[in-house]
Amino acid sequence: MFDLTAAALDTAKLRGATYGDVRVMHLRQRDLTTKNGEVGTLAQSESIGLGIRVIANGAWGFSSTDKLTRQGVAACVAETVSIAKASALAKRGDVVMAPEQAYIDSWQSPFRKDPFEIPLDTQLALLLGADAAMRKVKGVTLTETDMQFRKIDSWFASSIGSRIHQRKVITGCGIVATSFQNDEIQKRSYPNSFGGQHALQGYELVESLDLLKHAPRVAEEAVALHSAAQCPQKTGTLILGASQLGLQIHESIGHPIELDRVLGQEANFAGTSFLTLDQLNKLRYGSDIVNVVADARIDHGPGLGTFAYDDEGVPAQCTDIIKDGQFRGYLSNRETAHLIGLKRSSGTMRTESWNRLPIIRMTNVSLLPGRWSLADLLADTDDGDESLLVHRRPPLPIPVFDRNWLGN
Repeated sequence: MFDLTAAALDTAKLRGATYGDVRVMHLRQRDLTTKNGEVGTLAQSESIGLGIRVIANGAWGFSSTDKLTRQGVAACVAETVSIAKASALAKRGDVVMAPEQAYIDSWQSPFRKDPFEIPLDTQLALLLGADAAMRKVKGVTLTETDMQFRKIDSWFASSIGSRIHQRKVITGCGIVATSFQNDEIQKRSYPNSFGGQHALQGYELVESLDLLKHAPRVAEEAVALHSAAQCPQKTGTLILGASQLGLQIHESIGHPIELDRVLGQEANFAGTSFLTLDQLNKLRYGSDIVNVVADARIDHGPGLGTFAYDDEGVPAQCTDIIKDGQFRGYLSNRETAHLIGLKRSSGTMRTESWNRLPIIRMTNVSLLPGRWSLADLLADTDDGDESLLVHRRPPLPIPVFDRNWLGN
Protein backbone atom coordinates (compact mmCIF):
# COMPACT_ATOMS: atom_id res chain seq x y z
CA MET A 1 0.00 0.00 0.00
CA PHE A 2 2.84 2.40 0.77
CA ASP A 3 4.12 1.88 -2.81
CA LEU A 4 0.87 3.41 -4.04
CA THR A 5 1.05 6.33 -1.60
CA ALA A 6 4.67 7.02 -2.61
CA ALA A 7 3.74 7.02 -6.28
CA ALA A 8 0.86 9.39 -5.60
CA LEU A 9 3.04 11.86 -3.69
CA ASP A 10 5.77 11.79 -6.35
CA THR A 11 3.23 12.50 -9.08
CA ALA A 12 1.66 15.32 -7.08
CA LYS A 13 5.05 16.99 -6.64
CA LEU A 14 5.83 16.71 -10.35
CA ARG A 15 2.50 18.37 -11.15
CA GLY A 16 3.23 21.36 -8.93
CA ALA A 17 1.89 20.46 -5.48
CA THR A 18 3.82 21.95 -2.57
CA TYR A 19 2.25 19.60 -0.03
CA GLY A 20 0.35 16.33 -0.22
CA ASP A 21 -0.99 13.56 1.97
CA VAL A 22 -2.51 10.26 0.92
CA ARG A 23 -4.50 7.62 2.75
CA VAL A 24 -5.40 4.17 1.50
CA MET A 25 -8.26 2.74 3.55
CA HIS A 26 -9.69 -0.77 3.73
CA LEU A 27 -13.05 -0.86 5.53
CA ARG A 28 -15.09 -3.88 6.57
CA GLN A 29 -18.47 -3.66 8.23
CA ARG A 30 -21.11 -6.08 9.47
CA ASP A 31 -24.62 -5.12 10.59
CA LEU A 32 -27.24 -7.35 12.22
CA THR A 33 -30.69 -6.35 13.48
CA THR A 34 -33.87 -8.11 14.58
CA LYS A 35 -37.41 -6.85 15.12
CA ASN A 36 -40.15 -8.82 16.89
CA GLY A 37 -38.31 -12.10 16.46
CA GLU A 38 -37.57 -11.62 12.77
CA VAL A 39 -34.23 -10.85 11.16
CA GLY A 40 -34.23 -7.26 9.94
CA THR A 41 -30.70 -6.62 8.66
CA LEU A 42 -27.99 -9.14 7.89
CA ALA A 43 -25.33 -7.38 5.86
CA GLN A 44 -21.60 -7.40 5.40
CA SER A 45 -19.63 -5.14 3.09
CA GLU A 46 -16.07 -4.28 2.20
CA SER A 47 -14.52 -1.22 0.58
CA ILE A 48 -10.99 -0.18 -0.34
CA GLY A 49 -9.70 2.97 -2.02
CA LEU A 50 -7.36 5.92 -1.93
CA GLY A 51 -7.91 9.60 -1.12
CA ILE A 52 -5.37 12.36 -1.69
CA ARG A 53 -5.17 16.01 -0.60
CA VAL A 54 -2.71 18.48 -2.07
CA ILE A 55 -1.86 22.16 -1.81
CA ALA A 56 -1.05 23.79 -5.14
CA ASN A 57 -0.81 27.54 -5.73
CA GLY A 58 -1.73 28.00 -2.08
CA ALA A 59 -5.09 26.19 -2.23
CA TRP A 60 -6.49 22.75 -1.41
CA GLY A 61 -7.52 20.01 -3.79
CA PHE A 62 -8.97 16.59 -2.94
CA SER A 63 -9.95 13.56 -4.96
CA SER A 64 -10.30 9.80 -4.49
CA THR A 65 -10.35 6.56 -6.44
CA ASP A 66 -10.94 2.85 -6.02
CA LYS A 67 -8.75 2.08 -9.04
CA LEU A 68 -5.62 1.07 -7.13
CA THR A 69 -3.31 0.75 -10.11
CA ARG A 70 -0.46 3.04 -11.12
CA GLN A 71 -2.61 4.46 -13.89
CA GLY A 72 -5.67 4.88 -11.66
CA VAL A 73 -3.70 6.63 -8.93
CA ALA A 74 -1.92 8.90 -11.44
CA ALA A 75 -5.25 9.99 -12.91
CA CYS A 76 -6.62 10.70 -9.43
CA VAL A 77 -3.57 12.80 -8.54
CA ALA A 78 -3.85 14.79 -11.77
CA GLU A 79 -7.47 15.59 -10.97
CA THR A 80 -6.59 16.58 -7.39
CA VAL A 81 -3.88 19.03 -8.46
CA SER A 82 -6.18 20.49 -11.11
CA ILE A 83 -8.86 21.06 -8.46
CA ALA A 84 -6.34 22.81 -6.20
CA LYS A 85 -5.16 25.12 -8.99
CA ALA A 86 -8.76 25.93 -9.91
CA SER A 87 -9.56 26.64 -6.25
CA ALA A 88 -6.58 28.99 -6.08
CA LEU A 89 -8.32 31.32 -8.53
CA ALA A 90 -10.89 32.16 -5.83
CA LYS A 91 -8.74 31.88 -2.70
CA ARG A 92 -8.75 34.58 -0.02
CA GLY A 93 -5.22 33.71 1.05
CA ASP A 94 -2.66 30.94 0.93
CA VAL A 95 -3.13 27.88 3.12
CA VAL A 96 -0.72 28.02 6.07
CA MET A 97 0.13 24.71 7.76
CA ALA A 98 1.44 24.41 11.32
CA PRO A 99 4.70 22.45 11.44
CA GLU A 100 4.65 18.77 12.34
CA GLN A 101 7.24 16.03 12.59
CA ALA A 102 7.37 13.03 10.30
CA TYR A 103 6.37 9.70 11.86
CA ILE A 104 6.94 6.13 10.72
CA ASP A 105 4.76 3.90 12.84
CA SER A 106 2.20 1.10 13.03
CA TRP A 107 -0.62 0.88 15.60
CA GLN A 108 -3.54 -1.42 16.32
CA SER A 109 -6.38 -0.73 18.71
CA PRO A 110 -6.54 -3.26 21.56
CA PHE A 111 -9.10 -6.06 21.26
CA ARG A 112 -9.28 -9.68 22.37
CA LYS A 113 -11.83 -11.16 19.95
CA ASP A 114 -12.12 -10.14 16.31
CA PRO A 115 -15.89 -9.83 15.68
CA PHE A 116 -15.38 -10.83 12.05
CA GLU A 117 -13.99 -14.18 13.22
CA ILE A 118 -17.18 -14.91 15.20
CA PRO A 119 -19.72 -16.84 13.08
CA LEU A 120 -22.75 -14.89 11.93
CA ASP A 121 -24.97 -17.67 13.29
CA THR A 122 -23.56 -17.15 16.78
CA GLN A 123 -24.11 -13.41 16.71
CA LEU A 124 -27.61 -13.70 15.27
CA ALA A 125 -28.60 -16.39 17.78
CA LEU A 126 -27.69 -14.04 20.63
CA LEU A 127 -29.82 -11.22 19.20
CA LEU A 128 -32.78 -13.50 18.58
CA GLY A 129 -32.45 -14.88 22.10
CA ALA A 130 -32.53 -11.39 23.62
CA ASP A 131 -35.44 -10.48 21.35
CA ALA A 132 -37.40 -13.54 22.49
CA ALA A 133 -36.69 -12.81 26.17
CA MET A 134 -38.16 -9.32 25.81
CA ARG A 135 -41.25 -10.57 23.95
CA LYS A 136 -42.08 -12.94 26.82
CA VAL A 137 -42.97 -9.95 29.00
CA LYS A 138 -46.70 -9.19 28.82
CA GLY A 139 -47.42 -5.71 27.49
CA VAL A 140 -44.39 -5.44 25.20
CA THR A 141 -45.44 -4.72 21.63
CA LEU A 142 -42.16 -4.07 19.82
CA THR A 143 -38.70 -5.54 20.38
CA GLU A 144 -35.53 -4.56 18.55
CA THR A 145 -31.89 -5.62 18.76
CA ASP A 146 -28.75 -4.75 16.83
CA MET A 147 -25.03 -5.38 16.47
CA GLN A 148 -22.55 -3.34 14.43
CA PHE A 149 -18.92 -4.12 13.71
CA ARG A 150 -16.25 -2.13 11.88
CA LYS A 151 -12.64 -2.96 11.03
CA ILE A 152 -10.67 -0.10 9.48
CA ASP A 153 -7.13 -0.31 8.13
CA SER A 154 -5.50 2.91 6.95
CA TRP A 155 -2.12 3.59 5.38
CA PHE A 156 -1.22 7.28 5.63
CA ALA A 157 1.70 9.01 3.95
CA SER A 158 2.58 12.67 3.56
CA SER A 159 5.12 14.74 1.69
CA ILE A 160 6.88 15.61 4.98
CA GLY A 161 7.89 11.94 5.26
CA SER A 162 5.27 10.29 7.46
CA ARG A 163 4.33 6.64 6.88
CA ILE A 164 1.68 5.42 9.33
CA HIS A 165 -0.43 2.26 9.39
CA GLN A 166 -3.38 2.04 11.82
CA ARG A 167 -5.97 -0.67 12.42
CA LYS A 168 -9.13 0.00 14.42
CA VAL A 169 -11.80 -2.50 15.45
CA ILE A 170 -15.14 -1.03 16.57
CA THR A 171 -17.95 -3.01 18.17
CA GLY A 172 -21.45 -1.99 19.20
CA CYS A 173 -24.72 -3.58 20.28
CA GLY A 174 -27.99 -2.80 22.04
CA ILE A 175 -31.58 -3.89 22.69
CA VAL A 176 -34.85 -1.93 22.88
CA ALA A 177 -38.32 -2.79 24.18
CA THR A 178 -41.36 -0.65 23.33
CA SER A 179 -44.82 -0.82 24.87
CA PHE A 180 -47.98 0.71 23.33
CA GLN A 181 -50.97 1.18 25.63
CA ASN A 182 -53.96 3.34 24.73
CA ASP A 183 -52.45 6.55 23.35
CA GLU A 184 -49.10 6.22 25.14
CA ILE A 185 -45.76 4.84 23.98
CA GLN A 186 -43.03 3.87 26.45
CA LYS A 187 -39.58 2.63 25.54
CA ARG A 188 -36.61 1.25 27.47
CA SER A 189 -33.22 0.26 26.16
CA TYR A 190 -29.94 -1.30 27.17
CA PRO A 191 -27.17 -0.30 27.55
CA ASN A 192 -28.34 3.15 26.40
CA SER A 193 -30.91 4.72 24.12
CA PHE A 194 -28.80 6.16 21.33
CA GLY A 195 -28.00 3.06 19.32
CA GLY A 196 -26.47 0.88 22.02
CA GLN A 197 -22.95 0.89 23.41
CA HIS A 198 -20.11 1.31 20.90
CA ALA A 199 -16.42 1.23 21.71
CA LEU A 200 -12.98 0.62 20.26
CA GLN A 201 -13.10 -3.02 21.31
CA GLY A 202 -13.70 -6.47 19.89
CA TYR A 203 -16.50 -8.96 20.41
CA GLU A 204 -15.60 -9.06 24.10
CA LEU A 205 -17.71 -5.90 24.46
CA VAL A 206 -20.85 -7.79 23.38
CA GLU A 207 -20.08 -10.60 25.80
CA SER A 208 -19.49 -8.19 28.69
CA LEU A 209 -22.91 -6.56 28.23
CA ASP A 210 -24.78 -9.86 28.74
CA LEU A 211 -27.81 -8.98 26.61
CA LEU A 212 -29.76 -12.11 27.59
CA LYS A 213 -29.57 -11.26 31.29
CA HIS A 214 -30.80 -7.69 30.85
CA ALA A 215 -33.49 -8.32 28.21
CA PRO A 216 -36.33 -9.20 30.65
CA ARG A 217 -35.57 -6.20 32.88
CA VAL A 218 -35.62 -3.81 29.93
CA ALA A 219 -38.99 -5.15 28.80
CA GLU A 220 -40.45 -5.01 32.31
CA GLU A 221 -39.35 -1.40 32.74
CA ALA A 222 -40.96 -0.39 29.44
CA VAL A 223 -44.30 -1.79 30.58
CA ALA A 224 -43.95 -0.40 34.12
CA LEU A 225 -43.50 3.13 32.82
CA HIS A 226 -47.19 3.25 31.88
CA SER A 227 -48.14 3.20 35.56
CA ALA A 228 -45.20 5.28 36.82
CA ALA A 229 -45.85 8.65 38.42
CA GLN A 230 -45.40 11.68 36.22
CA CYS A 231 -42.21 13.67 36.64
CA PRO A 232 -42.99 16.45 39.14
CA GLN A 233 -43.21 20.06 38.01
CA LYS A 234 -41.02 22.03 40.38
CA THR A 235 -38.05 24.30 40.73
CA GLY A 236 -35.13 22.36 42.16
CA THR A 237 -31.82 20.67 41.52
CA LEU A 238 -31.48 18.32 38.57
CA ILE A 239 -28.73 15.70 38.63
CA LEU A 240 -27.91 14.13 35.28
CA GLY A 241 -26.73 10.52 35.14
CA ALA A 242 -23.65 9.57 33.11
CA SER A 243 -25.15 8.68 29.73
CA GLN A 244 -27.65 11.56 29.75
CA LEU A 245 -24.86 13.96 30.71
CA GLY A 246 -22.71 12.46 27.96
CA LEU A 247 -25.27 13.41 25.34
CA GLN A 248 -25.46 16.93 26.77
CA ILE A 249 -21.68 17.33 26.62
CA HIS A 250 -21.58 15.97 23.08
CA GLU A 251 -24.01 18.59 21.81
CA SER A 252 -23.29 21.60 24.08
CA ILE A 253 -19.50 21.30 24.16
CA GLY A 254 -18.26 18.75 21.62
CA HIS A 255 -19.66 20.17 18.38
CA PRO A 256 -19.26 23.87 19.28
CA ILE A 257 -15.49 23.48 19.87
CA GLU A 258 -14.79 22.13 16.37
CA LEU A 259 -12.80 25.01 14.94
CA ASP A 260 -13.88 24.55 11.32
CA ARG A 261 -17.46 25.04 12.52
CA VAL A 262 -16.44 28.14 14.50
CA LEU A 263 -14.75 29.65 11.44
CA GLY A 264 -17.66 28.89 9.13
CA GLN A 265 -15.63 26.47 7.01
CA GLU A 266 -18.08 23.64 7.72
CA ALA A 267 -21.69 24.00 8.81
CA ASN A 268 -23.55 21.23 7.03
CA PHE A 269 -22.98 18.36 9.47
CA ALA A 270 -24.18 19.96 12.72
CA GLY A 271 -24.49 23.69 12.21
CA THR A 272 -22.21 26.55 13.19
CA SER A 273 -21.00 27.47 16.69
CA PHE A 274 -21.66 30.09 19.35
CA LEU A 275 -18.05 29.76 20.57
CA THR A 276 -16.58 32.57 18.49
CA LEU A 277 -12.87 33.27 18.79
CA ASP A 278 -13.41 36.19 21.16
CA GLN A 279 -14.84 33.73 23.73
CA LEU A 280 -11.57 31.83 24.17
CA ASN A 281 -10.16 32.21 27.71
CA LYS A 282 -13.03 34.60 28.56
CA LEU A 283 -16.27 32.61 28.60
CA ARG A 284 -17.34 30.97 31.87
CA TYR A 285 -18.78 27.61 30.80
CA GLY A 286 -19.65 26.33 34.27
CA SER A 287 -18.73 26.36 37.94
CA ASP A 288 -15.16 26.02 39.19
CA ILE A 289 -15.50 22.23 39.49
CA VAL A 290 -16.16 21.75 35.75
CA ASN A 291 -13.17 20.37 33.82
CA VAL A 292 -13.57 18.97 30.31
CA VAL A 293 -10.91 17.52 28.02
CA ALA A 294 -10.77 16.23 24.45
CA ASP A 295 -8.52 13.19 24.63
CA ALA A 296 -7.78 10.82 21.73
CA ARG A 297 -5.11 8.80 23.55
CA ILE A 298 -5.74 5.14 24.25
CA ASP A 299 -4.86 5.77 27.91
CA HIS A 300 -8.04 7.83 28.17
CA GLY A 301 -10.18 4.85 27.19
CA PRO A 302 -11.47 2.88 24.16
CA GLY A 303 -13.83 5.55 22.85
CA LEU A 304 -14.77 6.02 19.22
CA GLY A 305 -12.57 9.11 19.19
CA THR A 306 -9.45 7.14 20.12
CA PHE A 307 -6.51 6.68 17.76
CA ALA A 308 -2.73 6.94 17.61
CA TYR A 309 -2.59 9.56 14.82
CA ASP A 310 -5.25 11.70 13.21
CA ASP A 311 -5.80 11.85 9.46
CA GLU A 312 -3.12 14.51 9.03
CA GLY A 313 -0.52 12.32 10.74
CA VAL A 314 -0.60 14.31 14.01
CA PRO A 315 -0.25 12.21 17.21
CA ALA A 316 -3.23 11.80 19.54
CA GLN A 317 -3.30 14.39 22.31
CA CYS A 318 -5.23 15.58 25.36
CA THR A 319 -6.55 19.14 25.04
CA ASP A 320 -8.05 21.19 27.86
CA ILE A 321 -11.46 22.43 26.73
CA ILE A 322 -12.83 23.75 30.03
CA LYS A 323 -10.50 24.34 32.98
CA ASP A 324 -11.96 25.26 36.36
CA GLY A 325 -15.14 26.35 34.58
CA GLN A 326 -13.38 28.58 32.01
CA PHE A 327 -13.38 27.95 28.26
CA ARG A 328 -9.77 27.14 27.31
CA GLY A 329 -9.51 25.34 23.99
CA TYR A 330 -10.79 24.31 20.57
CA LEU A 331 -10.29 21.27 18.38
CA SER A 332 -7.91 22.35 15.62
CA ASN A 333 -5.99 21.02 12.64
CA ARG A 334 -2.70 22.02 11.00
CA GLU A 335 -4.40 24.71 8.94
CA THR A 336 -6.36 26.43 11.71
CA ALA A 337 -4.01 26.07 14.72
CA HIS A 338 -2.28 29.43 14.18
CA LEU A 339 -5.65 31.24 14.25
CA ILE A 340 -5.96 30.52 17.98
CA GLY A 341 -2.29 31.08 18.79
CA LEU A 342 -1.17 27.46 18.70
CA LYS A 343 2.15 26.35 17.25
CA ARG A 344 0.81 22.86 16.60
CA SER A 345 -2.44 21.14 15.61
CA SER A 346 -4.41 19.48 18.40
CA GLY A 347 -4.70 16.40 16.17
CA THR A 348 -8.43 16.14 15.46
CA MET A 349 -8.66 15.71 11.68
CA ARG A 350 -10.74 12.64 10.90
CA THR A 351 -12.20 11.07 7.79
CA GLU A 352 -15.15 8.71 7.46
CA SER A 353 -13.76 6.79 4.49
CA TRP A 354 -11.18 6.87 1.70
CA ASN A 355 -13.55 8.90 -0.48
CA ARG A 356 -14.23 11.56 2.17
CA LEU A 357 -12.19 14.69 2.86
CA PRO A 358 -10.77 14.76 6.42
CA ILE A 359 -12.33 17.46 8.58
CA ILE A 360 -12.13 18.48 12.24
CA ARG A 361 -14.27 16.12 14.34
CA MET A 362 -14.40 15.69 18.08
CA THR A 363 -12.33 13.05 19.79
CA ASN A 364 -13.38 11.74 23.24
CA VAL A 365 -14.83 14.85 24.89
CA SER A 366 -15.15 13.98 28.56
CA LEU A 367 -16.08 15.61 31.84
CA LEU A 368 -13.33 14.81 34.31
CA PRO A 369 -14.53 13.16 37.53
CA GLY A 370 -14.77 14.97 40.84
CA ARG A 371 -14.36 13.52 44.30
CA TRP A 372 -18.05 12.99 45.12
CA SER A 373 -20.38 10.03 45.34
CA LEU A 374 -24.07 10.21 44.40
CA ALA A 375 -24.94 10.43 48.10
CA ASP A 376 -22.63 13.45 48.42
CA LEU A 377 -24.30 15.14 45.47
CA LEU A 378 -27.78 14.58 46.89
CA ALA A 379 -26.76 15.84 50.32
CA ASP A 380 -25.27 18.98 48.81
CA THR A 381 -28.48 20.05 47.06
CA ASP A 382 -31.31 22.18 48.38
CA ASP A 383 -33.78 19.33 47.91
CA GLY A 384 -31.78 16.52 49.49
CA ASP A 385 -33.09 13.08 48.54
CA GLU A 386 -35.96 14.65 46.58
CA SER A 387 -33.64 15.98 43.87
CA LEU A 388 -34.43 14.69 40.41
CA LEU A 389 -31.93 12.19 39.07
CA VAL A 390 -32.15 11.85 35.28
CA HIS A 391 -30.27 9.20 33.33
CA ARG A 392 -30.72 6.70 30.54
CA ARG A 393 -30.49 3.39 32.40
CA PRO A 394 -28.10 1.90 33.23
CA PRO A 395 -25.61 4.75 33.84
CA LEU A 396 -22.32 3.89 32.18
CA PRO A 397 -18.96 5.70 32.65
CA ILE A 398 -18.48 6.27 28.93
CA PRO A 399 -16.63 9.06 27.15
CA VAL A 400 -18.49 11.27 24.73
CA PHE A 401 -17.82 10.36 21.13
CA ASP A 402 -18.74 11.41 17.63
CA ARG A 403 -20.14 8.84 15.26
CA ASN A 404 -22.40 9.11 12.29
CA TRP A 405 -24.82 6.31 13.17
CA LEU A 406 -26.32 7.85 16.33
CA GLY A 407 -29.92 6.86 16.86
CA ASN A 408 -32.66 8.31 19.05
